[in-house]
Amino acid sequence: MITGEVKNKIDKIWTDIWAGGITQPLTVIEQLTYLMFIRSLDEKEIENESIEALGGEEVNKIFPQTADGQNMRWSKLKDKDAREIYEIIGQKVFPFIKSINSNKSSAFSRYMEDAMFLIPTPQILQKIITGLDELYEHDIKDLDMQGDLYEYMLGKLSVAGQNGQFRTPKHIRDMMVKLLAPAPDDRVCDPACGTAGFLVSTAEYIREKFGSSMTAEQWRNFEGDTFTGFDTDRTMLRLSAMNLMLHSISNPHINYADSVSKMNDISDDYDVILANPPFTGSVDAESIHYNLKAITDTKKTELLFVALFIRMLNIGGRCACIVPDGVLFGTTKAHKSLRKELVENQNLQAIISMPSGVFKPYAGVSTAIIIFAKTNAGGTDKVWFYDMKSDGFSLDDKRNDLGNDGDISDIIARFHNLEGEGIRKRTEQSFLVDKQEIQKNEYDLSINRYKEIEYEKVEYEEPWVIMTRLDELALDLASKREELRGLLDE
Repeated sequence: MITGEVKNKIDKIWTDIWAGGITQPLTVIEQLTYLMFIRSLDEKEIENESIEALGGEEVNKIFPQTADGQNMRWSKLKDKDAREIYEIIGQKVFPFIKSINSNKSSAFSRYMEDAMFLIPTPQILQKIITGLDELYEHDIKDLDMQGDLYEYMLGKLSVAGQNGQFRTPKHIRDMMVKLLAPAPDDRVCDPACGTAGFLVSTAEYIREKFGSSMTAEQWRNFEGDTFTGFDTDRTMLRLSAMNLMLHSISNPHINYADSVSKMNDISDDYDVILANPPFTGSVDAESIHYNLKAITDTKKTELLFVALFIRMLNIGGRCACIVPDGVLFGTTKAHKSLRKELVENQNLQAIISMPSGVFKPYAGVSTAIIIFAKTNAGGTDKVWFYDMKSDGFSLDDKRNDLGNDGDISDIIARFHNLEGEGIRKRTEQSFLVDKQEIQKNEYDLSINRYKEIEYEKVEYEEPWVIMTRLDELALDLASKREELRGLLDE
């Protein structure tokens, strides 16, 4: 998480850019992200050089192995004169990053085509470079900085909440990935990818768990075909492409698409879907794909996207998605038909209720994670409910690190051992609920519908005993007053 001190430093950089005449927040965000990307490329090159030195085998380099090519590296240019830095970045580095991927049909190439370097003066550029370098060196070495920065900057946009552009915290993404446990041969999709956080978390998980045993073909797929994302914002798509490239995914399928529209016909195509779709919006009824309406006839994006996930998964594919609590208990026909689809026609596995502070300070909405597998033939027997109390951070606007992971480890361990959950009582933090009970409750999936609260019986003394004690206290108080009055008279 970004601390107050780091926020102040980012605000200082932001102010420097504004002073230079760039006042559009999204433009500021893009320009900062380009510079962060340039810096990160140099860090990755340093890592490549270390691997080559240790292993003895030649590693493909990012920058040309020439004097001019090496001068484009952040570590080589950052201490030069401001005018020289400005010339190198504007005339050499920026054109270089726009063409860094030789595959012109790649997502990166497509969405960098219209990118422009807009920092107005050498002095402003030097201030930004100095500020970013200080942040990286002293404050945020180990954070998912690109996404965190974008998330913080979005807080400055008055329309951010209306558009639902809130980035899922990394520890929540990582938890959801571990719950689904994707494998190297799985095709993974996020139909509302934003900055590609879920795809990055999935890539990190696969690399860590399977990297030493993956075949050459699996590594080739890992660099591209394994990962797909869609979004309707070209700025987001550029950020996604840069983020994925920095995680060794050079040719991901990152596409501009309105996922719930008639333009998207994809079905039965992915093994894993991880997503946090927009909550607050609605779409034009005429543009919604007819087969989504067949599941839930609505304009609400939070319902349409869940229907979309069902359609896009292969038979046997798994999904973990975040939804607002209203999806679980809404009483409209559209709400009920979607929940009925999950329970009756698919294999609904788990509902994890998250505390409302998870998305603070950007949003205070209460949310839950739905986990299901696509079968198109039912399979729901029991649904596992978990009442998450803590995610390891304070639930106020400050979101201070509590020094532990809250309930996350427990959630992962219990989900992967659901057989052992059968003995859990409804008064405990997690428990199983039979499908038949959910049917009787009109497919209500809110945990409060099934959770039991254990009330402790309190025994009170007889009234006459209490009155006697009050009389004794009154006499004692009167005695003390008389004693104090006597001391004052002396």
